[in-house]
Amino acid sequence: MSWSFDPRHLVTLAAVVRLGSFAAAAEELGYTQSAVSQQVAELERRVGARVVVRRPVRATEAGQVLLDTETAISESMSRAATELAALADGTGGEVRLGAFISAAASIVPPALARLRATHPAVHITLRELEQRETHALLFRGEIDLAITFDYEHAPGPVPAGLMQEHLMDDPIMVVLPIGHPLAGADSVTPADLPSDAWINTAVDARDLAASPLDRDRGSGHRLDFDGMDFRTALNLVAAGLGVALLPQLLLLDAPPSVVALPMRQPTLVRRLYTCRLDTRGVTASIRRLEMYLREAAAEIRSRLISAASSDVVPGR
Repeated sequence: MSWSFDPRHLVTLAAVVRLGSFAAAAEELGYTQSAVSQQVAELERRVGARVVVRRPVRATEAGQVLLDTETAISESMSRAATELAALADGTGGEVRLGAFISAAASIVPPALARLRATHPAVHITLRELEQRETHALLFRGEIDLAITFDYEHAPGPVPAGLMQEHLMDDPIMVVLPIGHPLAGADSVTPADLPSDAWINTAVDARDLAASPLDRDRGSGHRLDFDGMDFRTALNLVAAGLGVALLPQLLLLDAPPSVVALPMRQPTLVRRLYTCRLDTRGVTASIRRLEMYLREAAAEIRSRLISAASSDVVPGR
């Protein structure tokens, strides 16, 4: 089959499927809803097949083929733009960094301050992201560099076309209110605490099959937190509403009303990376930012190790 089509129609299709709504796609793209519908209809006419199911909105098999094509086109254009920009000296332009909340609040600020000092003409954009958004934004060229993570017990695959470099390891801690009976312990296991004491968080603890975290979820004493911001969970612990698994990186400026204890049996470790398109060249400002992020991460790890060795653990 051979046909000519407008690549902008693929962008529209991708937005419709990603957002699950013609109206939301129209708002994001700056079109009217009828214009979005017309573009999808024209794409279907040229392809000769339905590309989306309307209720609920999802891609058909033919639509998924086109979405894969749109991803490949976006990746190629983003890679070309990155490599063309790298031909310049990197003293100007823009650097767009994406990071999840706890990294954006800790590692990123000192790194960006150093970049501002060495590359004052570079326009800097920082976007706080959820992990699941990051790879797609890199492929679409909406960000240039990202901080991502996975877990030591559940490593995440790196999609072809992206490259990542290790930044630091971030141990998961058990965080308790200062007055908790176990607050003076050297370490704890999840099983040391009853199931109704836990505030669930976004920490990936799926390998803790023998722990009480997933038992008795109907208890009237348990607080189920439905959110992604670890800071909210930390404040819930500080208010005495339960205990939680939280990354150590979050605890650099923890309130004095909480205690953070290392986990044992098992230990959990979140691993942080920088991630970007795998290209032959990148701008000097992006390379410099990667270096500054590594330096900032190393300094934070040094602070955490020093605090632990002196028995002055953040949040303790």
